[in-house]
Amino acid sequence: MKRFSFLAACLLMAGMMHGQVADRQTYLNEFKKEMQVKWPKNRTLNIVFHGHSVPSGYFHGGVVNTMQAYPHLVFHGIKTQYPYTVLNVLTTSIGGEQAEQGEKRFADEVLTHRPDVLFIDYALNDRSIGLERAEKAWRKMVEAALAKGIKVILLTPTPDLKENILDEKTPLAGHAAMIRRLAAEYHVGLVDSYQLFKEKAAKGEDLKAYMSQNNHPNSAGHSCVAGEIMAWFF
Repeated sequence: MKRFSFLAACLLMAGMMHGQVADRQTYLNEFKKEMQVKWPKNRTLNIVFHGHSVPSGYFHGGVVNTMQAYPHLVFHGIKTQYPYTVLNVLTTSIGGEQAEQGEKRFADEVLTHRPDVLFIDYALNDRSIGLERAEKAWRKMVEAALAKGIKVILLTPTPDLKENILDEKTPLAGHAAMIRRLAAEYHVGLVDSYQLFKEKAAKGEDLKAYMSQNNHPNSAGHSCVAGEIMAWFF
């Protein structure tokens, strides 16, 4: 009986661990150690941002402000924190793309870069294909990356001012909830951009201050997302 109880407790604990988002303090521990290795024992490390127009750096009217977009801000932040690392930060994102399209080119255009850490940000555009199709595509990408031993961090969407971010029943709220669920199920990382901006709105902040147009953050909005991402590397 005692043995059965012990096994049951172990299985319960394993299930609980599997059903949680990865711990921000420990998930990238090995990667953070590698970023501290000095020449000649270091190696080139790769971070890839995969998604749509937001990680691509699109602001207003088709202008692409690469240097103010969150991937580049993260690159700069990591290099400030880890001056000895040799690091590539790559964007495989395409403006206007949704997750099904991103999944189709995942093997040839994402995995080929051999990322150590992968970020996925597609939810804004996934509204065009719906939750069921989007979830299937996200699962394929996550599972393909994990099979290669890649650390995966999922991003919930940044705001679209045409939706009320305080309304739990909007399309974006549904996609954000799905992404949170996948992060917990696969025990990978989560950057909850949607919750970040939702909390700002709940405090009375006007989200227009963070947006260059209704669905593209400005430099302030990208800085907010970059800050949440950088917390995984400290």
